[in-house]
Amino acid sequence: MTDTCTEPAGAIRAIDKHSVHQICSGQVVLTLATAVKELVENSIDAGATNIDVKLKEHGIELVEVSDNGKGVEEANFEGLTLKHHTSKLRDFADLTHVETFGFRGEALSSLCALSDLIVVTCHQSSSVGTKLVFDHKGHLVERQPHPRQQGTTVSLQQLFLTLPVRHKEFQRNIKKEFTKMVHVLQSYCIIATGVRITCSNQNGQGKRNTIVSTSGSQNMRDNIAAVFGPKQLQSLLLFQHVAPDEKILEEYGLVNAKLPEKLFSISGFVSQADHGVGRSATDRQFFFINKRPCDPQKVFKLVNEVYHMYNRHQYPFVALNIEVASECVDVNVTPDKRQILLQEEKLLLAILKSCLISMFEAGVNKISLNNSLIPSNTTASKQSEENTLESGDYAEPLREKTKSSLNLAGLKAAFSNHSNFNSGVKSNTSKPTSNNSAQKTLKSFFANTGKTAARHPGAKSHHAGGSVGTSTLDGFRFGSKDIHLSSCDIGSSPNIQNSGPYSTTFDTEEPRTNTEDLTQTKAKFTEKFQKSDLQNQPTAYSECGSVSPDLKRARKENLACAVDAPVNVQKRTVPLNFSLKELTGKIRRLQNQKEKQKASEELQYRRFRAKINPGENQCAEEELKKEISKDMFKEMEILGQFNLGFIITKLNSDLFMIDQHATDEKYNFEMLQQHTVLQGQKLIVPQKLHLTAVNENILMENINIFRKNGFEFQVDEEAQVMDRVKLVSLPTSKNWTFGPADIEELIFMLTDSPGIMCRPSRVRQMFASRACRKSVMIGTALSRSEMKKLVVHMGEIEQPWNCPHGRPTMRHLINLDMVSRG
Repeated sequence: MTDTCTEPAGAIRAIDKHSVHQICSGQVVLTLATAVKELVENSIDAGATNIDVKLKEHGIELVEVSDNGKGVEEANFEGLTLKHHTSKLRDFADLTHVETFGFRGEALSSLCALSDLIVVTCHQSSSVGTKLVFDHKGHLVERQPHPRQQGTTVSLQQLFLTLPVRHKEFQRNIKKEFTKMVHVLQSYCIIATGVRITCSNQNGQGKRNTIVSTSGSQNMRDNIAAVFGPKQLQSLLLFQHVAPDEKILEEYGLVNAKLPEKLFSISGFVSQADHGVGRSATDRQFFFINKRPCDPQKVFKLVNEVYHMYNRHQYPFVALNIEVASECVDVNVTPDKRQILLQEEKLLLAILKSCLISMFEAGVNKISLNNSLIPSNTTASKQSEENTLESGDYAEPLREKTKSSLNLAGLKAAFSNHSNFNSGVKSNTSKPTSNNSAQKTLKSFFANTGKTAARHPGAKSHHAGGSVGTSTLDGFRFGSKDIHLSSCDIGSSPNIQNSGPYSTTFDTEEPRTNTEDLTQTKAKFTEKFQKSDLQNQPTAYSECGSVSPDLKRARKENLACAVDAPVNVQKRTVPLNFSLKELTGKIRRLQNQKEKQKASEELQYRRFRAKINPGENQCAEEELKKEISKDMFKEMEILGQFNLGFIITKLNSDLFMIDQHATDEKYNFEMLQQHTVLQGQKLIVPQKLHLTAVNENILMENINIFRKNGFEFQVDEEAQVMDRVKLVSLPTSKNWTFGPADIEELIFMLTDSPGIMCRPSRVRQMFASRACRKSVMIGTALSRSEMKKLVVHMGEIEQPWNCPHGRPTMRHLINLDMVSRG
């Protein structure tokens, strides 16, 4: 046996140093953005004024950062990549005075553990550069002279190669990793004044494309223009300091607090609050504390909340730097140093809120001079808004919230999104509907309403034959049509009338009898019953010949009941063979049989548990996705058409209801999405788009998707960044026109899903409108072949469960086997 087998179980031993190094390094460098960030920070700390970031295959093959900083002295070659070796700190107390980006000596050491790291450096005191090769433990394994000017170049080859799972995920999500890296790099481009930063990428043997580039300006404004274009500057407000008023101080609990003077100094830019000036996402929001990019969540939330007070549909561009004394901030919170702790954080939030409100209010006041608002009555405005919602084509979901939860009504409500739902329902006022299921549904629904109605002051009561609280349902209006039911006892239910599509109201009348009348009737009935001959006749004898307890109870409550003729019950003794063992066995067999039957039913019918109810649409859709494949639509048997709007199909023992309009609309919509190529209209003069370098690259990489959407561009890869792409043709379609805003939306969508065919929201809206108009409408009678065609089409589209307007196309009705067993 080996030594390890003889050791006690669960013995605590030290992890070997190599494994510790890999574990710790995996917590420091998590993404491509973190790797580039660490190298750029090292370059800035070295006093570089020119930083060049080069990537191959978006960073999969190579990440290289070069600078013109001070370089590395020969005495520091050995400790350059060792764990926790740094020139910034000697003890913990030095943390309060750290003013550099890096200080813990973790970056290069971690990068060594995760990739093949090579450093080429030349110190300002050296005449020739040196190439240094390190192993994964951070030890120097090769050293040789290498020509280079003053500065340092760090190359990372095959990032995350030592972590196979992370390396595979890194390759699979490289486009998203690259986008996050660019966003982080943009923050350093904005805040690093006097530093020229460029970033480029090369795919294969192709040309190197510039991603971002700054000119090394001495102010933040020029850096913003270099990164996002001059157009971004047109909507920016310079941050203005305002002292917080008492109301805001009270909000943050700072009224009686001793506040330090000039603790925070804030500078930067924020978007104007005008609608159309902001952005659809928070992709251009940058926060800095002492010029260090960070993610202060409370500050981030406050800025957006204040902005939404004036522009609720958009997000601002933000670039704010908060200067605070180094002893009042702690940056040693997380490995990436993005989370920061601040003293007097509430004071900072109060100052920010006061300043932002003052800036946005000034803009609002300027606008209000030219756009005076007309005061309106609140009640009238609210009523007008409700009428507008109720009159729309898709107002049904709003009505659903106030509708009673009938199963039958819910069945139809689950498919309701259009106002033409009621088409094709024929009224029949002479004959009752022979729909037993509908009667049972209504009966079960109104069974509990009788008690409530009887207690209501205006409830209607019927008294016949001495029976209190029984009545029949005269008629039920469903939509705009009448459904008459045969008389069925459902308790004391009020009359039902229609007050709009899919809504029910209860009309009440004065009760026919009052308490005094009821008392008199009761007294007369009791007197008559006592004087009748029935009192002297034997009734409902038990075996002992005594009066039945049921009859006693009936007499006590003065209720009329039918009395049988006198019957003489004769006792008869029958011998019975009884065995407790046999009885126990029989009970056990019955229990086992029930359990098996229940298990088989759950196994067979557990597929469709969601009810046809607007509140369970998501659950029902998930069930259909799991259980119904595209091939099954061809196998469905057409049973008929219900209400001139729904197709009833059968698959094995399951019945389904398919909305004929919604399913045809979804099929037409997807066909338009896939095959329509929008025609473009040539522009007289090519239009400059002023896209950022990142967006230019995204557009050029997905040029075919833009062409299918009707956009044509003139691309000049030799031109300067942000001037390489010009618009030469715009898509037009009848009354629909498109522009640069749709291009930016497409770029934003392709950022998360590169290479996937997508359409701008306005194009989708246009296709949805066209698909709706050309589809089969509710109220159209269909032949069996036409219904079969619509059902087969559902198996030919990608997502057959909802139409473009969100209306369900299909729902499971019932399982016939379950009904037969029940």
